[in-house]
Amino acid sequence: MCGIVGYTGTKNVSKVLLDSLSRLEYRGYDSAGLATLNGSDLYLTRETGALKNLEQTVIDFPIKGNIGIGHTRWATHGEPTRYNAHPHADCDDNLAVVHNGIIENFLELKEKLIKYGHKFRSDTDSEVIAHLIEDYLKKGASTLEQAIHCTLMDLKGTYAIAAIWRKEPDKLVAARN
Repeated sequence: MCGIVGYTGTKNVSKVLLDSLSRLEYRGYDSAGLATLNGSDLYLTRETGALKNLEQTVIDFPIKGNIGIGHTRWATHGEPTRYNAHPHADCDDNLAVVHNGIIENFLELKEKLIKYGHKFRSDTDSEVIAHLIEDYLKKGASTLEQAIHCTLMDLKGTYAIAAIWRKEPDKLVAARN
């Protein structure tokens, strides 16, 4: 079962997120990842297997920031690989999204987004969320909340999401259905 966490504050963001993800370990997982913002710099770190693999990557390649999201994944769409691990980003790596649940209409949405020129890097249903948010931001949504609100209107399924965006580096947005 997937689990998502988010944090904003003054502590070491990667440590808080990793500690939070470790509390979800009992749920089972095949991969885990983090996305953090340090100013307008977005950092994505994803690994397959046990959470200790992600922890070691963060030790080897520290990530900074004061806001972030994390995810442990139990694959429902796509193989348990690094490119299918969360968080997922938009085409330009400006925003990151974690997702728990199933997007029932993801194939329809993905086909539409591909026609609009979006490039997908995973086989998951979750990545459509990042591209939908990106699409709404490019079409005039002025805030991450507005873009997510529009995105939620397109999604069918049961889910929880959390997202961060470079242009609002002090904001984390979460939603569920």
